[in-house]
Amino acid sequence: MRRARLLALAPLFLTGCAIGPNYHRPQVPAAPQYRFSQEPAGSATSIVDTKWFDLFKDDVLTNLVQTALKDNFDLRIASQRVLEARAQYGIQRSQLFPTLAASGSFNAQRSSTDGQNKFIPAGVNNDVTFTQAGFNLSWEIDVWGRLRRLNESARAQYLASEEARRGVVTTLIGDVTRNYLQLREFDLELDIAKRNKQIAQDGLHLTTVRHDLGAATGLDVHQAEQFLYTATAQIALGEREIAQEEDALSLLLGKSPGEIPRGKALESFEVLPAVPVGMPSSLLERRPDIRQAEQNLVAANAEIGAARAQYFPEISLTGFLGAQSSALSNLFIGRSRQWNIAPSGTLPIFNANRIRNNVRLTEAQKGELLAAYEKSIQSGFREVSDALIGLKKNSEQRSQQELLVKALQETVRLSTLRYRGGLDSYLQVLDADRNLFAGELTLAQLRNQELDSIVDLYRALGGGWQ
Repeated sequence: MRRARLLALAPLFLTGCAIGPNYHRPQVPAAPQYRFSQEPAGSATSIVDTKWFDLFKDDVLTNLVQTALKDNFDLRIASQRVLEARAQYGIQRSQLFPTLAASGSFNAQRSSTDGQNKFIPAGVNNDVTFTQAGFNLSWEIDVWGRLRRLNESARAQYLASEEARRGVVTTLIGDVTRNYLQLREFDLELDIAKRNKQIAQDGLHLTTVRHDLGAATGLDVHQAEQFLYTATAQIALGEREIAQEEDALSLLLGKSPGEIPRGKALESFEVLPAVPVGMPSSLLERRPDIRQAEQNLVAANAEIGAARAQYFPEISLTGFLGAQSSALSNLFIGRSRQWNIAPSGTLPIFNANRIRNNVRLTEAQKGELLAAYEKSIQSGFREVSDALIGLKKNSEQRSQQELLVKALQETVRLSTLRYRGGLDSYLQVLDADRNLFAGELTLAQLRNQELDSIVDLYRALGGGWQ
C-alpha cells in the first residue's frame, strides 16, 4: 500500500517547466511625443486623468451615460462574453487536477450450459451475482506543461474578453456623448432656422406692403418668398434630424425610441484652453483595444507550447479504490476491499506530420496576432494625432467663423438701413440675410466638431471613463 501511495505521488515531482516560449512583450518604438502635440516632450499630464463627467460638466449628459452603462445592449452582450470566457478558463484550469468520481454497480449473470460452457458438469451453479462500490481516479500528469500552457491561453483569452468589454464601455460613452452633442447642434440649427423664418416673414410682409404702394417690384416679393421657403425647409430638415438622433440615442440607452432630455446649450460647452495628452508610451497601458490585442498574443504564444508538448509522451494515471462482494452485507468488511492503480503513457510515432503542422499553425497564428498587436499600437498613435490636429484646426476654423458671423450681422444691419432709406434694393438685404443664415448654421456645426474633437482625443488616449 505504501508503495502504491509513493507511485501516486511521483507525478508531483515530475512536473517540470512548461515546454514552449515564455511570453515577452514585443518592443514597439514610440516617439517622445505625439505629432501635433503642443506640450513639451516627456510631460506626463494627460486629459485622460480627468473623469468623463468633469469633461463637459452637464448633469443631463452624465445621467444619459449612466443609463447607457446600465442598460445598453452591446455592453450587456460584452459582459456575458466575459462570463463565458471566465467559465471556459475555469473548465480548462480543472484539467490540471485529478478527476475523482464515486461509482456503484450491481451485476447478476447466468451463463448458458448449452453454449460455450456446455461441458460444465450437471448440477454446477454458474450464476454470478456481486455488488461493487468505490472511487475512480483519473489524472493526466502534466509533465511537459501542455495543460499549463492551455490554462495560460484560456486565462489570456478571459482577460482579452474583459478588455473587450472595457473597449465597449469606452466606445459607448463616446457614442452617447457625440450623439448628445449632435442633438444639441440640431437643436441650435432648428432655433436658427425658426429665427430666420420669423425674419423672412417680416421681410415678406414689408416687401408686400411696399409692392402694394409701388415702392417694390414683383421680383422683390418673390425673392422674399425664396428666403422664407429656405428657412421653412431647414426647419423640416432640423425636426427630422432631431427625431432620428433621439431614436439613435434611445437605442444606445437600451430603451424604445422617445424624447431625450436636454441640458446645456451647445454654445455653453466650454473648450479647454490647453489639452495635455501625456507620453505616447502610456498609450499601451491605457487603451483597452491594445491591451486586448496583447492578451490575444499571450494566448497564441501559450498555444505554441501546448502544440509542441504533443511531441512528447502523454502520461496519465487511473485508479480505483473500493469494495466488491457477492453479498451486499459483506461489502464493507476487510476482505471485500479492492484497489488498483494503472499509470500509462502514449508516445506518438507516426501521424503524417499532424503535430508538426499543428505547431506551424500556432506559430503562424502568433505571427498574425503579433502584427495585429503592433497595428493596434500604431493605429492608436494615428488616432491621437488625428484628434490633436482636428481639435487644433477645428478651433481655428470656429474662431474665424465667429468673426465671419459678426461681419455678416453687421452687413445685414447696414443693408437693411440702406433698403429702408431707399438707397438699395431688397436683393441686397436678402443676400445678407441668406449669407448670415448659412454662416450661423456653419458656426453651429463647427462648434459641435470642436467638441467632437475633444471626445475623439479623449477616446483615442484610452482613459478617464472609470
